Amino acid sequence: MSYINKLKKPFFVLAPMDDVTDTVFRSRVADMASPDLFFTEFVNVDGLQSAGRPRLLKKLLFTAEEKPLIAQLWGAEPENFYKTAQQIADGTFAKELGLPKGVNFDGVDLNMGCPEKSAVKHGTCSALINDRPKAQAIIEATRKGLKDSMPLSVKTRIGFNDVDLTWIEFLLEQNLDMLTIHGRTKKQMSKVPADWNVIGQARELRDKIAPKTLIVGNGDVLSRQQGLELAKKHKLDGIMIGRGIFHNPFIFGKDDEWQKCTPKQRLELYKKQVQLFAETWNNRERPVPTLNKFCKVYINGFDGAKEMREELMACKSTDELLNILDEKLSSWIE
Repeated sequence: MSYINKLKKPFFVLAPMDDVTDTVFRSRVADMASPDLFFTEFVNVDGLQSAGRPRLLKKLLFTAEEKPLIAQLWGAEPENFYKTAQQIADGTFAKELGLPKGVNFDGVDLNMGCPEKSAVKHGTCSALINDRPKAQAIIEATRKGLKDSMPLSVKTRIGFNDVDLTWIEFLLEQNLDMLTIHGRTKKQMSKVPADWNVIGQARELRDKIAPKTLIVGNGDVLSRQQGLELAKKHKLDGIMIGRGIFHNPFIFGKDDEWQKCTPKQRLELYKKQVQLFAETWNNRERPVPTLNKFCKVYINGFDGAKEMREELMACKSTDELLNILDEKLSSWIE
């Protein structure tokens, strides 16, 4: 039995978000209120199996605190999915990342839902909804590379232009360990509310087609309580939270710690993230403006927050950021 089958249901998952859920942010989330399961950012297998591999490794970097962790992959060539899965399973990537012996990823997920225009144009991610032979080839190639040593899952949407339950049926026929369903079509992007009733219909299909496949719902979950209610209503195994983490970094916790945080405490939390960012990416593997989206998370909801954000987001280095944060904290009166 794989570890995901041992998770207490409903379990909570931090969604993969590009340039957001890197090792730094995952480590901070683990420290504040950890989910039951982490995903990496989505990383391109074609790039990993090319000369560009060293530049992409940062997307797979992790620490022991971010566990269990699933590597999310996307790309075009089944052969590259096979090679990448094989190198994840045998520890090649873990070794390249400098991880201790015996520390490895806990599973592989295939991104078949991202609606980003260039990804679709190249026949990847949500474009696979309309290319099922290729989707099947990718799943089979990945499974072959893993050699049943790790769970294999897919994250997808409920259709391309319209809701298409035949796509969900197709995926359920692939003997996946887990299927995460975002309750929107590719065409809808994030412009309409997620349709949890369709996610519930997908769970009903699971019961008939693939009882052992875990079903995880995703879309517009803004609190743990909301997630619990949706899981109960639709009889889901798990709930994935993405953008909700921007409203509450403690969203996976059972107590609402975020509402108890004073403005100064939130400033201190942001400082911790900046410090970890500086330590982790000390060779500037990631640009400093990457931190701006997190600045909006922590620095808000108090008088002067807008002006403080503008000052912090104009910084060109982590040293500059930390100096300003130290000045603000030293003079803060509550």
